[in-house]
Amino acid sequence: MLSKTIQNALNNQIRIEAESSQIYLAMACWAEVKGLEGVSNFMYAQSDEEREHMLKLVKFVNERGGHAQISELKAPNVTFKSFKEMFEKLFEHEVFVSQSINELVHISLQEKDYATHNFLQWYVAEQIEEEAVARTILDKINMIGDDKGGLYLFDRDIENLTVTTAATNTPE
Repeated sequence: MLSKTIQNALNNQIRIEAESSQIYLAMACWAEVKGLEGVSNFMYAQSDEEREHMLKLVKFVNERGGHAQISELKAPNVTFKSFKEMFEKLFEHEVFVSQSINELVHISLQEKDYATHNFLQWYVAEQIEEEAVARTILDKINMIGDDKGGLYLFDRDIENLTVTTAATNTPE
């Protein structure tokens, strides 16, 4: 059974994950109309992934005797000065989500809710990966600079980007 404190914190995270999905969707739309097909496909896939993260939380809250709340969402930014600015905003958002997950973990320990604490470890590892991906993309964008050929290759290659992190790299 979830305490009211945990339920409220998880419902807040549900809203954050839903807003994350909308942020990626807005970025996908912006990239698509700018002719960045690879970036837009990457963003559409990320939007779907964030929605899955939200649904995982919804199911957890409901399965633990709580009531998942679906709330109004803040509208995402829909325009960007450049694709670099878009990815900088994305990285900032992923850092914000990581901080929110860390606060949830802290609350679960204060409440001595070890089931929720255990459940949240997946999100902790996921956020390590999300930040690493965003950081890797920004590194590549900084390497490209203003080179249009580099942008073309980046746009083509981003759909196949894989980043292995310490959290996801399991020894054999």
